[in-house]
Amino acid sequence: MAIGRTFEEALQKGLRMIGQGAHGFTGNKEIPIENIDKALREPTDNRIFVISKALIHGYTPEKIHELTKIDRWFIDKLMNIINTAAELKALNSLEELDKALLRKAKCQGFSDFQIGRHILKDRIDSEEMVIKVREYRKKLGVLPVVKQIDTLAAEFPAQTNYLYLTYNGTASDIAYEHDGKSIVVLGSGAYRIGSSVEFDWCSVNALQTIRKSGWRGIMINYNPETVSTDYDMCDRLYFDELTYERVLDICDLEEPHGVIISMGGQIPNNLATRLDAAKVPILGTTADSIDNAEDRNRFSAMLDRLGIDQPRWRELTSMNDIHSFIRDVGFPVLVRPSYVLSGAAMNVCSNDTELEQFLKLAAEVSKKHPVVVSEFIQHAKEIEFDAVADHGTVIAYAISEHIEFAGVHSGDATIQFPPQKLYVETARRIKKIARKIAEALKISGPFNIQFLAKENDIKVIECNLRASRSFPFVSKVLKINLIELATKVMTGEKVTPPEKSAFDLDYVGVKASQFSFSRLQKADPVLGVDMASTGEVGCIGDDTNEAVLKAMLSVGYTVPGRNILISSGDAKQKVELLGACKLLAKNNYSIYATGGSYKFLVDNGVPANLVYWPSQPDQHPQALEMLHERKIDLVINIPKNLTQEELDNGYRIRRAAVDFNIPIITNTRLASAFITAFCNMPLENIQIKSWDEYK
Repeated sequence: MAIGRTFEEALQKGLRMIGQGAHGFTGNKEIPIENIDKALREPTDNRIFVISKALIHGYTPEKIHELTKIDRWFIDKLMNIINTAAELKALNSLEELDKALLRKAKCQGFSDFQIGRHILKDRIDSEEMVIKVREYRKKLGVLPVVKQIDTLAAEFPAQTNYLYLTYNGTASDIAYEHDGKSIVVLGSGAYRIGSSVEFDWCSVNALQTIRKSGWRGIMINYNPETVSTDYDMCDRLYFDELTYERVLDICDLEEPHGVIISMGGQIPNNLATRLDAAKVPILGTTADSIDNAEDRNRFSAMLDRLGIDQPRWRELTSMNDIHSFIRDVGFPVLVRPSYVLSGAAMNVCSNDTELEQFLKLAAEVSKKHPVVVSEFIQHAKEIEFDAVADHGTVIAYAISEHIEFAGVHSGDATIQFPPQKLYVETARRIKKIARKIAEALKISGPFNIQFLAKENDIKVIECNLRASRSFPFVSKVLKINLIELATKVMTGEKVTPPEKSAFDLDYVGVKASQFSFSRLQKADPVLGVDMASTGEVGCIGDDTNEAVLKAMLSVGYTVPGRNILISSGDAKQKVELLGACKLLAKNNYSIYATGGSYKFLVDNGVPANLVYWPSQPDQHPQALEMLHERKIDLVINIPKNLTQEELDNGYRIRRAAVDFNIPIITNTRLASAFITAFCNMPLENIQIKSWDEYK
């Protein structure tokens, strides 16, 4: 939600807030469009940028109105932005920019970045350019003012806590104390897959702790649906952008004691080094330590120095280098291109064909756009370590384990806490490694480390020096508010570590993910390294079965009536699922299985009925037909490999299950956990207990 005093200002702010890489209505990367007329007729999320391109290419507002049916008033306003951009582009240096044009551009919502790009034409580094424009603007005295939103329709003087910055005004509505008693918390911005209400919970708890400790709590966030943007959650609420420019503007006005950047996920975290360079006082872990954890090369070198193991990886700039690295480590590998056209951020590739196909999407592999290729360890457990440290000493922690093996994004994985199937030795070594990392990075505040464990071999995947999305879940299961502890550490309070006994729980929490595949036409419901879930639940039970069953029922699964369709992947996955299949047979379920799975089950003494793949249309019974006729109550479909036939067959089964609203599981370990839970725990035995009753 963007607020401004002109339509142009609010619109340009809003486009930046979405966080999809737009700098406003102009000054963005060129988007290739074959047919502008056609793109204008079709309302899509990118059409606003097509309108910008059309206006620059000489389309008249009337012509755009005819094609889009958007009211002329809006198009005329957009034309104002284009005209101002043209005036800026006519200049070649900042010194040519006069105060009147600069103010006009700022009143229309142009950021310092846009102004710099239009005038300096990307001749200098973008971060340096923004600093130069900012200095020049301040020298000319073109500064924003703070305004309150009038909630009383101008009938009475309004004293509200909804504040925003604008250049369309002469004086601020707020009198600042300048007493150094304010602490600014940066929020998480727009909700999207991967950054959602979890970070809002963290921000709100940080604000509450700050205020209880006698500081003034200042919030910057722009999502109207969040609790952190409720007027009574903080002393001052800025409904504004989480950009370098805007955070500095607010810090200039507030002169705060410090800024907390570790509560809002990756958006504030990415600002760390730039804010630090601008002398903004960052509370908690230093910007250099954050950069040390975020920069793959620095982090990797640090782990080597500490003698901590990590999956082998390389940053590569040519296909030859990629093939030579894969010859060393072998398939499968995890591939992360730095610039991807399709929006697919990373992928696991199991053979040369898949690698070539995926890297075609990556547009180019070059020195400017390197690709990070990592060894992908199969059948390894993924373990989360969420903790709070004080000057490098861990004072509270939570170790949780993914039910699925590594390869499923931590935001999609089903997580159990405390871990139920972790060797004591593994847990001990994880704590030891985490303490080493916390000490090396001198962490003060929240952090999260992701580990891979196979047998007792432990490797570090990554470390985030901020609150992670599992913080609210583990805090609620542990009944220790880790964010409250972290905030106290960052504000300099003395914190007593919780008693050791607090970590010995007699109950189990399970976090399960909610998916929206039924709303996404043609989407394949297979979970991978890219996050796909749109929500999550957390449930507590006296044991794993009860917690798993509650969680699965909460995200919309039902206990199957009678018929279950199984295609169980490769040989190893078939073996993993065998115990669960025997349990189904013992509980009188009818198992329907495709070719290889049918043979494997029958050979191992599990009764099953053979059904055929869509690629065998002449054979009956057809798995697809059974789904269409709703004869199946649960589908377990584990992708075996990524050959075209396997992908096509499996996809058609999975998609039919989604389209006919039949519960589907695509992961062996989760399927086993769910089957074990509903076979061992009748629904009527699920206890209804309040959170307080779990001691």
